[in-house]
Amino acid sequence: MNESRDAANDVDSINRLTASGEGRSTEIPDSHEDLLEKKSFAHLASLGPRGEPHSHPVWYDAAGGELLVSTGTDRQKYRNIQRDPRVSVSILDPDNPYRYLEVRGRVIRIEPDPEKAFLDRLARKYLDQDTYPYEERRSADRVILHIQPDHVVAG
Repeated sequence: MNESRDAANDVDSINRLTASGEGRSTEIPDSHEDLLEKKSFAHLASLGPRGEPHSHPVWYDAAGGELLVSTGTDRQKYRNIQRDPRVSVSILDPDNPYRYLEVRGRVIRIEPDPEKAFLDRLARKYLDQDTYPYEERRSADRVILHIQPDHVVAG
């Protein structure tokens, strides 16, 4: 089957369907707030230099309606987000892998973490250690990515 498609029309159709935002939730529902406290990995998807998807397993936290992720300024995800702040984050419940959160949004702020305070906070959550122990990654310049949800799916 040889079907001819006009990619520009496809993109326009997708943009029309998704641009309104009607019916979209931008808040994590109470039923899934507990996932933000659990020791689960999130997968942060960003757009690579040629527009290709790039997925990264990350530790995360949340505050003030935003998801927070630590990264080094030497990482590909940091370079991707500087170029295009749109991201998608998926979090599986470690106790029930059929329960999940998907958050689509934008990095609205990149906050320096020179003292590694946020990195150490994540180490307490994930490793039960007061200080992030991996010197090679600790010595990199660190930042906190503040992700504002534009669309939340709870399953």
